[in-house]
Amino acid sequence: MHDARHDKLANLLVNYSCEVQPGEKVLIECYDTPIEFIDAIVKAVYAAGGYPLLELKYNRLLRTMLKGASKESLASIQDSELHRMKNMDAFIGVRGVTNAKELSDVPSDKNALWGTEVFQPVHANERVPNTKWVVLRYPTPAMAMMADMSTEAFEEYYFNVTANVDYKKMSKAMDPAAEYLRNADQVHITGPGTDIKFSIKDIGAVKCDGQRNIPDGEVYSCPVRDSVNGTIRYNTPSSYHGFTFKDIELTFENGKIVKATANDTKRINEILDTDEGARYIGEFALGCNPAIDFAMDEILFDEKIGGSFHFTPGNAYDDTDNGNRSAVHWDLVLIQTPEYGGGEIRMDGDLIRKDGSFVHPAFVGLNPDKLMG
Repeated sequence: MHDARHDKLANLLVNYSCEVQPGEKVLIECYDTPIEFIDAIVKAVYAAGGYPLLELKYNRLLRTMLKGASKESLASIQDSELHRMKNMDAFIGVRGVTNAKELSDVPSDKNALWGTEVFQPVHANERVPNTKWVVLRYPTPAMAMMADMSTEAFEEYYFNVTANVDYKKMSKAMDPAAEYLRNADQVHITGPGTDIKFSIKDIGAVKCDGQRNIPDGEVYSCPVRDSVNGTIRYNTPSSYHGFTFKDIELTFENGKIVKATANDTKRINEILDTDEGARYIGEFALGCNPAIDFAMDEILFDEKIGGSFHFTPGNAYDDTDNGNRSAVHWDLVLIQTPEYGGGEIRMDGDLIRKDGSFVHPAFVGLNPDKLMG
């Protein structure tokens, strides 16, 4: 059945996020996504003059592929997908969450192998730096359950925080914040169980205003690779490879994670041992989507929560590059609103944010009352 909200969201993806131009090739990769929404994206690409290439995938089949995978079997997938990605101008990736635990029984070494042999060469090294891309989730009953909402209520919430956000207004408000970050050096973050210091000197900053993720709403930089010292205690659950991690605490010495604990300490250390870069940080970002105000263990939403930041073990982005390379890029989120225990972020002695609210003039435009007013 036709849903006008599909058309609105597809138009946002094609014409705002990817800015598809006539003659551009667009790869549409969909996991467990309803045909009606895929249909709307294909039509939007055609309407923009682009050439859609469609790839339909399923997480249940990905599980089967991973459980039997070897380096040799994945070489053919890497070769095929890398060749195709190199010929694309844009990428739209959609995932419908039918079972958030689908990959929970895949051995950690198989997940790591997929990361090093497929995700890193195809997506991290090719798609991210060389295409116009956007990724998103599609609302499902499973996601509604994760959010403790009815299916209908979650669908309304989903389209409100994705297609109904004024990204142009958000983008303008991000400009002074990004400029401040580009000129900053020392960062000091404190809160319950957290006292961490690092430098972002000469790393740069990027605003995320709907052109990479939907929903969006973050400004990111990256620590100087060996500058991180102290301890951070994350306060939101985070699923990785089908397992939900809670109470994650990381301790750093000269940039490296020297101690990691969680509700499954053995499993988290297996992830951090994927490669050398997995124990260093590849991103530091401030979340500021005014319509997202609670965690639901879905990273594309949680990392945008107003009043949050994420501090990411693993691969660094090329546009805020500290030199760290890894098959891992795990956006772990800490919320600093009063309901989550509060906290402070200071940069070069300036108080930037207190208890989730921006107080510095360069950032106050990103507070919910400004973005939603």
